[in-house]
Amino acid sequence: MALMQGPRVGLFGGSFDPPHLAHRALADCALAELKLDKLLWIPAGQPWQKAGRQLAPAEQRCAMVQLMMDGEPRFELDDCELRRSGASYTVETLRERAVNHPGEQLFLIIGQDQYARLNTWRDWPEILQRATLAVAARAGEAMKAAPELQATPHRMLPLALPAMAHSATAVRQQVMRGEDIRPMVGNAVAGYIAQHRLYEKSEY
Repeated sequence: MALMQGPRVGLFGGSFDPPHLAHRALADCALAELKLDKLLWIPAGQPWQKAGRQLAPAEQRCAMVQLMMDGEPRFELDDCELRRSGASYTVETLRERAVNHPGEQLFLIIGQDQYARLNTWRDWPEILQRATLAVAARAGEAMKAAPELQATPHRMLPLALPAMAHSATAVRQQVMRGEDIRPMVGNAVAGYIAQHRLYEKSEY
């Protein structure tokens, strides 16, 4: 499969509800290991796999991503999925990118858990055609993919991510318990969450 030789662009999607320091570590790792020209942080509108939980408002998640991106000029916020009605599907983002920015070499940055179930994503064979998968490998764990994915030719590059036990769920739970979340999200995002009193109620 021939690779395009245009700008190298990473696509890093997620709920970012909230973004935390493991997100930043993965983004920094992708920039360095993939030699990206830029990396797009793409907050999801309503992720189809998380339809049962109410997300924090889009503008607040974007504001927190902006704070998490601070200091790296190659990071950009892309709100394409927030402007789209209905559920957020990665394949639609890749299609739009190909139309609006032809010639880019796209790298889809995902976690190992997402790689293992990528065959459940909408139009997943098309995703494999449109982007190289950059998969964050957890320390000491073997890379796993579903048999369907293993049987389909695709480009996959592992990203060596330092072990970090951070998760957005853990951050939200700590906020509800009144605990200090700065070690997980940094001072700026922690301050924003406190100022706007996010995640203090159980619906988040």
